[in-house]
Amino acid sequence: MNDGPPAARPPEAGFSAPEGFRAGFACVVGRPNTGKSTLTNAMVGRKVAIASARPETTRRVIRAVVNREDGQVVIVDTPGLHRPRTLLGERLNDMVRDSLAGVDAVVVCLPADEAIGPGDRFLAQLVGGRAPTIAAVTKADLLGRAALAERLLEVSRFADFAEIVPVSAATGERVGRLTDLLVGRMPPGPPLYPRDAVTGETEETLIAELIREAALEDLQDELPHSLAVTVEEIDGATIRADLHVERDSQKRIVIGKGGRQLTRIGRTARKGIERLLGGHVYLDLRVKVAKNWQRDPKKMGRLGF
Repeated sequence: MNDGPPAARPPEAGFSAPEGFRAGFACVVGRPNTGKSTLTNAMVGRKVAIASARPETTRRVIRAVVNREDGQVVIVDTPGLHRPRTLLGERLNDMVRDSLAGVDAVVVCLPADEAIGPGDRFLAQLVGGRAPTIAAVTKADLLGRAALAERLLEVSRFADFAEIVPVSAATGERVGRLTDLLVGRMPPGPPLYPRDAVTGETEETLIAELIREAALEDLQDELPHSLAVTVEEIDGATIRADLHVERDSQKRIVIGKGGRQLTRIGRTARKGIERLLGGHVYLDLRVKVAKNWQRDPKKMGRLGF
């Protein structure tokens, strides 16, 4: 498996990068629920990566594109690094490791309202020496000035970061400063993606993620991390997708009484998909059981992991 930065698409014809233009890759890493995807979206200026309060929401390496007059940064948003309980968990951690290869900068997300723990120490060891590393102290708006200053001092003692930036994706505080630092650490060169691009992902990937996000939000704690989504067909405005769970009991939960749960999931997902595609879509959702797929390499492969 190799989820490191891929070959980017060529920029649009006719664009001449100004002198001093910089472009490269920055990998965003952290434990689950440290604000990686929300921060990624804030830097891009629109929603590219799904975000949820539920742990381990991110299961894909999503590439988001930040475009500025002086540079372009391809943000590589990664799953939260965690102690794996399944084969899927091991593969998600492998995605994080692979994504660190060949990037020009690394952003380590450390929540302002949480103490540094063993997971953070393991992460610091993993990224150490790979590329210039910036600590983004996320959710900075949750602390007062004195408490935040104390937290920043703790982070400075924790590891040898090139920069430490307190940020809040919710308020936008210092998101621009973080972007400035990343652009400054990119190598000189032309843009890696067209200047109007906001992501390097396919429509199918983004649609599947929006459906899974809708399911996670609607089901709350009723369904564990047994849900995967595949887009089976896109035919004009019609999209057919399958939601995969591990047990028949989970299938009943997703469908709900009289199909009402699945209808709500579809309604929420359709709104996000229509915003993404800029037009009306018909979304046909089906629920299938792939027994113990998180522990079966063949089933995981068919589901894209």
